[in-house]
Amino acid sequence: MSTVTVQEVRAAADALVAAFAEGRLDDYFGAFAPDASFVFHTTPQRLGSTAEYRALWQRWVEQDGFRILGCVSSAQLVQPFGDTAVFSHDVETRIATESGEETVHERETIVFARAEDGGWVAVHEHLSARSAA
Repeated sequence: MSTVTVQEVRAAADALVAAFAEGRLDDYFGAFAPDASFVFHTTPQRLGSTAEYRALWQRWVEQDGFRILGCVSSAQLVQPFGDTAVFSHDVETRIATESGEETVHERETIVFARAEDGGWVAVHEHLSARSAA
């Protein structure tokens, strides 16, 4: 396992999480390949593209006043497999909607692939619920 690869993937994941936490949506969605897929425990169907996810996000904003107030990532693990890598972590996200604020506890896996420019791009995200304990 290459230490450089682990550091590169961790940096890509950190940038993605920071953009999410700070509400920088262009940077957040830009961290995903256009044909990335998404599986969320809060959504009945798999999302088949970043554009589909971004459209869903926009509906959340318009219908519920959805916004991210902050996000903390912990228990991070990077597992490189050649030109792909699996990043998993626990996520504690503070969100706001018209109903008020809440903290959501989840576990997330993001699969990264090496891009043509040598960087790392997210190609799949899977989010599941996690107890707060």
